Amino acid sequence: MSSALNADAPEGTASVPESPQHPEELLAQAEARAREHHESWLRAKAETENVRKRAQTDVSNAHKFAVESLASELLPVRDSLEAALATENATLEALRNGVELTLKQLAQVFDKSRLKEINPVGEKFDPHRHQAISMLPSDKEPNTVINVLQKGYLLHDRVIRPALVTVAAGKPV
Repeated sequence: MSSALNADAPEGTASVPESPQHPEELLAQAEARAREHHESWLRAKAETENVRKRAQTDVSNAHKFAVESLASELLPVRDSLEAALATENATLEALRNGVELTLKQLAQVFDKSRLKEINPVGEKFDPHRHQAISMLPSDKEPNTVINVLQKGYLLHDRVIRPALVTVAAGKPV
């Protein structure tokens, strides 16, 4: 029985007899592997490009249609305002009632959209939510909001318009 041990190999390791391959065969195998790797790389690159384009389209659509639900909620408010203007010979009381109902519709849209009003009368001045227009002498504690000239608004707890306020300067000396 002959053993396939190589005299140069370390003890206990078997050596596989090498079949002589021609350089052309080795080159052809290497080229085939290279083509295979290149094709895999091209497929991966194409897939990555497709994912990037899909993500870009999704982001673009998200920006484009972000206000769609708000717009659809505002349409009845607009319809109510147009109906009020189209009414001939309406009394002042009827117009006022219509405007109040329309304001209620708008408040409902704001609630659904998580748009909250900032009306800080009596609160401590907060420069992150309020914009002071003036300071007036007052019996109130200094830096307390004493008058709101224009309400501010929060959208999901982010200030989209600060409240314009007058702030107490403290008692005159």
